[in-house]
Amino acid sequence: MSLSIGIVGLPNVGKSTLFNALTRKSVLVANYPFATIDPSVGVVAVPDERLHKLSAFSRSAKTVPAAVSFVDIAGLVKGASEGQGLGNKFLATIRETDAIAEVVRIFEDADIIHVDGLIDPMKDIGVINLELILADLETVSKRLANIGREVKAGKKEAKIEAGVLERVKAALEAGTLASSVAADEFEAPSLKQLQLLTSKKILYVLNKKAGGVNFDEKRPDGSLGPRWHALMAFMKETGSSWVVVDAGFEQELKDMSDTEKREMREGMGAKDDGVNDLIRTSYEMLGLITYFTTGEDETRGWTIHSGWTAPLAGTAIHGDFKDKFVRAEVIEWDKLLEAGSYATARERGWVRTEGKEYVVKDGDVVEFKI
Repeated sequence: MSLSIGIVGLPNVGKSTLFNALTRKSVLVANYPFATIDPSVGVVAVPDERLHKLSAFSRSAKTVPAAVSFVDIAGLVKGASEGQGLGNKFLATIRETDAIAEVVRIFEDADIIHVDGLIDPMKDIGVINLELILADLETVSKRLANIGREVKAGKKEAKIEAGVLERVKAALEAGTLASSVAADEFEAPSLKQLQLLTSKKILYVLNKKAGGVNFDEKRPDGSLGPRWHALMAFMKETGSSWVVVDAGFEQELKDMSDTEKREMREGMGAKDDGVNDLIRTSYEMLGLITYFTTGEDETRGWTIHSGWTAPLAGTAIHGDFKDKFVRAEVIEWDKLLEAGSYATARERGWVRTEGKEYVVKDGDVVEFKI
C-alpha cells in the first residue's frame, strides 16, 4: 500500500535538511509500484531487524523492506491559507498525503536566523496549525453552502453530513483541529471525502542542533527552561506524537560507513538514530504493522493497517488476493527462526493454516494460498 507523509515547517527550521537526512535511507523505487521519480519525494525503508534476519534465514536473493514516502512540501509562510508565498501549492500537496511531519526548531544559533527572530516552538506550531485550520474552515464552509438546498429538502444523507460539518466548523473556529471532532460510522465517509488537513495525524519533529543551545538539554542551573516545558505540556494536553531529531547531524552522516557513524554518534553523545525513530513513530502513529513473505527469491516486508484480516492483508501484494483467497499458512517470524527450517516448524505444529477471519499480526510470516 502507498503511504506518504508530508514534511512541513516554517523557513529555517531544518525542514529540507531533515528531508535530505531521510533520503539517505532511500530504497530502490523500482521495487515499489506506487513510487515516483519526483525529487521532492523520498521512498524510505522502515527500519526492521526482523526483515534482515528472515532474509539471512532464507538466503534470499533480494531483500525489500516496508517503506514510507516522505514529501518535501513547499515552505509555509503566514498567510498560506490565503495564497501567500507558495500557499496554494503547499495546501494542495499536503492534502494528498496520509499524515504530516511538522518540523519545529528547538535550538538557538546566531548563524541561522529564524523568520520571526525569536525562537519559540509553540508560536511556530501555532502559525502552521492556524494556516491549516483556516484552509479547512474555507473547505467546510463551502461544502455546507453547497449542500444547503439538500438539507432544506430534508435529504437524510445531507442532514447527516451537515451535522458533522457544523461540529467541525465550530471546532475550527475555536482554533481546534478537525481531528478533535468524533464522527460516527455514518458521518465519517463525508469527512474523509473532504480530505481536511487538520483531520490528518500530525507528528511533531523537534529539530535540535549539535553545538547549538537546545531546549531539550539542561541549562547550567539544571533546568530545561520554560520553552521546553510549554512544548511538553502541549504534547501531553493534545496527546500528540513527537520525536527529537538532529537533522543536520544526521545529514552529515549520510555517506559514512556504519562504523564511522557509530564513532561519530559516540563522539557527539548521540545514543541513537533520531531519523529511524521518526520513521518508526510515523508508521506506528498511522496504526500500521508489517508482515513478511520470505523465500530464496525474496524476503519482503508488507505494510498493512492493524486489524486487517488475511484476505485484506493479501491485497498489499496484489489486489486479486482478496477475492481469490483460499487460506494462508502463518508462523511468527521468531518461531520460524527458532525452528531453523519450515520442515521443523511444521513438525512442531508452529505453522498454522488460517482462514478468511484470521487477523494478521505484526511480524507474521505469511504464505497465501489462492
